[in-house]
Amino acid sequence: MRELIEELKVKLIEILHLADVTPEDFHEDSQLVGGELGIDSIDVLEMVVMVEKDYGIIINNQEVGEKVFSSLANLAAYIKEHSGQAAS
Repeated sequence: MRELIEELKVKLIEILHLADVTPEDFHEDSQLVGGELGIDSIDVLEMVVMVEKDYGIIINNQEVGEKVFSSLANLAAYIKEHSGQAAS
């Protein structure tokens, strides 16, 4: 799980163009959307696409998305739980 969290930190910095953010700035339990990093609803769309493309997991429900993207730890847990279940 630790490896996945570290991988997600790097991917999020890259896809969200967080130029002044390092992986150390991400705290896995901190709020992602609307938190200190300034991640907004447009950024969530980018994250949804990344999760689908890189992990084969589709998040097409707003309620699920709100829970999944509430923190880095929740995102990693969701990916771990649903990996291998794509297209289900």
